Amino acid sequence: MDGRRVAFLPRHGAKHQWPPHRVPYRANLWAFKQLGVERVVGPCAVGSLQTNVKPGEFVVCDQLVDRTSGRASTFYDGPETTHISFADPYCPTMRTVAIAQAKALGITTHDKGTVVVIEGPRFSTRAESAFYSRQGWEVINMTQFPEAVLARELELCYANVSLVTDYDVGVAGEVEAVSHEEVVKVFQANNDRLRELLLRVISNMPEARDCPCATALANARFEV
Repeated sequence: MDGRRVAFLPRHGAKHQWPPHRVPYRANLWAFKQLGVERVVGPCAVGSLQTNVKPGEFVVCDQLVDRTSGRASTFYDGPETTHISFADPYCPTMRTVAIAQAKALGITTHDKGTVVVIEGPRFSTRAESAFYSRQGWEVINMTQFPEAVLARELELCYANVSLVTDYDVGVAGEVEAVSHEEVVKVFQANNDRLRELLLRVISNMPEARDCPCATALANARFEV
């Protein structure tokens, strides 16, 4: 694309056969690293936890909260102890480019937001959803963790573009339960806009990487 080599991988498998808790996250990110990928854009469908974040809008997240359980979330199980910094989970350079290109396309986009990642594959109960909403978190998803942290462990830049498909069931005033059918319907209706945005993000990414992601392992290893 515009002279740049791009690798594409559907995280759920070619036939969407992997539910979110069984996605081979480590294999996916390792494959990208082996191919020479340096930057990863991870688009995903999300539910809104706040009334001002509406279905059909985009969110370029800047934070995440992990509420998953038992997922393999590191490449470093020893014997070399490795602790990467993850205070800011998403690449600042990629976020800046994604926000600018979304605005250039006239897409209603929130330039920051926290995504809470649940285990799945079930959706939240009303009580769980209401709890997440009260924390002030903007959106809910099932795949951003451990995808983002695994990218950081491999010194890959990673950015998220979230497409809001519905209001989650615990949002104030929301009475209808989330359905898979409605999520797919909204996602498909916005596929063209998402695709156009991703192409522009790729084309406008700077050549050099001067962000912290590129040197994430520099001071992460325990030396004896």
